[in-house]
Amino acid sequence: QVRLVESGGGSVQAGGSLRLSCAASEYTTGSACMGWFRQAAGKEREGVAFLDGIGTSTYADSVKGRFTVSQDNAKNTLYLQMNGLKPDDTAMYYCAASFSSTCTTDYRDNMDFFPYRGQGTQVTVSS
Repeated sequence: QVRLVESGGGSVQAGGSLRLSCAASEYTTGSACMGWFRQAAGKEREGVAFLDGIGTSTYADSVKGRFTVSQDNAKNTLYLQMNGLKPDDTAMYYCAASFSSTCTTDYRDNMDFFPYRGQGTQVTVSS
C-alpha cells in the first residue's frame, strides 16, 4: 500500500526557511510526477512545485526563485526547500504522487489527478 508521509513543517518568521520532506513507501520516487500542493485557510488549494519522471521541475509563479523541489531516490523521499518565506506562504502543505511521467498543466492545477497524497504538514509564517 502506497503511503506518503510529510514532515518538516513549523512556524517561522518572514524571511526564514524550512525544508519539507515527503517519505514514500511502496512508491518509487523519480518514476513519475510528484509534487507539493498547499491550501491556506479559506482559500483554494494550489499547486506549488512539481518534479516529473525525468527530473524536470516546475513551480507556481508565487514561489519561483524561493522554493526548490528535489528528490533523493535512494531514500525514496521528495523535498521542498522553502527560502525567503512570506506570511502568504502560510498553509497546509501536501505531498502528492501520480502515475504520470510528466507533470502536465492538468496535474499541476488539480490534486485530484494524484491518486496518492500525504496527510499534510502545517507551515506558518509570521510577519
